[in-house]
Amino acid sequence: MSVKVHEETKDIMRVERIGAHSHIKGLGLDHSLQPIPSSEGFVGQLAARRAAGVVVKMAQKGKIAGRGVLIAGAPGTGKTAVAMAMAQALGGGDIPVPVTVLTASELFSLEMNKTEALTQALRKSIAVKIEEEAELVEGEVVDLTLDRSSAASGSKNGKLTIKTTDMETVYDMGPKLVEALVKEKIQPGDVVSIDKLSGKVSRLGRSFSRAHDYDAMGASTKFVSCPDGELQKRRNVQHTVSLHEIDVINSRSHGFLALFSGDTGEIKPEVREQVDSKVGEWQEEGKAVIVPGVLFVDEAHMMDIECFSFLNRALESELSPLLILATNRGVTTIRGTSFKSPHGIPLDLLDRLLIIQTSAYSKEELAQILQIRSAEVDVDIAPDALEMLTEIALRTSLRYAMHLITSSSICSAKRRAARIEREDTSRVYGLFSDVGRSSEYLKSYEDQFISEATGEDRMQE
Repeated sequence: MSVKVHEETKDIMRVERIGAHSHIKGLGLDHSLQPIPSSEGFVGQLAARRAAGVVVKMAQKGKIAGRGVLIAGAPGTGKTAVAMAMAQALGGGDIPVPVTVLTASELFSLEMNKTEALTQALRKSIAVKIEEEAELVEGEVVDLTLDRSSAASGSKNGKLTIKTTDMETVYDMGPKLVEALVKEKIQPGDVVSIDKLSGKVSRLGRSFSRAHDYDAMGASTKFVSCPDGELQKRRNVQHTVSLHEIDVINSRSHGFLALFSGDTGEIKPEVREQVDSKVGEWQEEGKAVIVPGVLFVDEAHMMDIECFSFLNRALESELSPLLILATNRGVTTIRGTSFKSPHGIPLDLLDRLLIIQTSAYSKEELAQILQIRSAEVDVDIAPDALEMLTEIALRTSLRYAMHLITSSSICSAKRRAARIEREDTSRVYGLFSDVGRSSEYLKSYEDQFISEATGEDRMQE
């Protein structure tokens, strides 16, 4: 008699969040800051990328703090992509440069005034690297015992036996250290590091002397050797925080817990003056290093004259990050005034900015970008379908052509095809209109839509 075993298999769906610029990994420059035509997800915009690379180098050396950069170009020419690539380039390295990304329209939706929101954004973009000497206890845990009688009364006490290759000591533990050890799930045989001042416990790994217990540990267990020398050691410890975080800690009664509450609210100027004074003292004493970062404001033309005036003054302060603005506007009205200016930005602020121009992509560059985006969303596309999408991008916009990739992949999946064919692209092109075809439709059936003229006629009736 045979028994059939039915195995139930479940498909696991992996959800990936793919953004508009998730394929951008960097500026794609060589060691001499020369742009590679297609590198790190970036295609074309050679002059803009090289200029951005020079700005990145100056920012990494701390020689461009308090200055501004404007990335200007037509819609769909990669302004935000250049800014994101600059942010990724600045985010790496020995000292990561803090990067704050802000959309200008956000300033009008926050529960604080615009200048306060800009001030917080500016101070989030400035890091303070604090270096201090800490006294640590490092060794292998030999024994860990808790006092049961004290545990019954509510307070937890115990004894910790810890050793190095040269010595062994027993420490009396208070409630704070007991709680830290329990939280980290420390067991005999673990090699730990304990900060005597803060009571912070860090597990460095499992001692090699317990390697015979490997089967009970798991493949991810890290084995380290037992420390040698003295149990108590002095070591320089580095902490990196932003000026805004220091402001919040000093302006709230519950200290650093205010960082987790979400609503930091407005901060008094007196608090910031005290923080700046203290950070200046640390810098003179050699205890801290100020690392100016980057504040990227997209759609900069949405800011009004008050914001521009504030930024004009903020760039002149001693503690100021690199300001990067991006806009696709030409000569337009400065918000909050009746005056017109290039890019909708006042001339006195424009004069302080290094302007990086982005240009339209060629047909070959559009084809490469669409191919990269297809690989990013994990779909295969036929050459004739790619050619059709490239022609669509030339006639309409690159963003519209990118939207059609995912829609076409759904149509090809319905046909159970291995890749996107031209017929799939044609089908979704007929389903979704671009701006040009939508405008033509409105003109053709203008009398059937409600417009300003129609509304005025009805009011008169």
